[in-house]
Amino acid sequence: MEIIIQRGEVPQTYNVELENVTLLTLLNHIKTKIDPTLTYSHGCRSAVCGSCAVRVNGREQLMCEYKPSDGDVVEPIRNARVIRDLVVDGSMVERFNRAGEAWSEKNSNERVSAEAMERIETQSDCILCASCFSACPVYTANPDFIGPFALTRVWRYVNDPRESGIESKMAAVQSNGIWDCTLCGACVPVCPQGIAPKQDITMLRTKSVMMGYPDPTMNFGGGFDLGGWDF
Repeated sequence: MEIIIQRGEVPQTYNVELENVTLLTLLNHIKTKIDPTLTYSHGCRSAVCGSCAVRVNGREQLMCEYKPSDGDVVEPIRNARVIRDLVVDGSMVERFNRAGEAWSEKNSNERVSAEAMERIETQSDCILCASCFSACPVYTANPDFIGPFALTRVWRYVNDPRESGIESKMAAVQSNGIWDCTLCGACVPVCPQGIAPKQDITMLRTKSVMMGYPDPTMNFGGGFDLGGWDF
């Protein structure tokens, strides 16, 4: 099997006699048997920690889950500073979670129904792998965009009936947040947990309007003419 790995500006090709293994197993083989300088990141090997996210043939994948094919091109995730080979600076996870206040702050610890917990179960499964962050095209225009994984986590907490401090979280995502998203949906198919950040951002927009925040995507200033009527 031939595998191509982007190492800085230079793609490097390896020939490996392995079949039906994960990309992580293949890279471990390359590192131990062929090239000990190859650098990548991994942790749990069970698609739980999210640390092994890369791009394969232009699509985000977890190395511990993906099974490579001959000719695959592997590169680091996008929108993050590359430290070396497939390893990127992951500080954006803390940065954007902090910007969106994407954590539990005022939890009442009261008992809630199973139905209420079910409403936030999917978002609670986020493993912060940054696949959605890598796939998002908004960062090319706005590097301060809070982004899909953090906004998904914000929706998880403002939709939790035990949380009482949702006002500050909703205020935090008005700028460089929910209104900056283009709703292109690029984040949805790459999530290994089946989360749909686009849907969560749409729900945050609806909740924002219900809480009295203006919708900047609506243009009421220009007016238009329709059949002799001015609007």
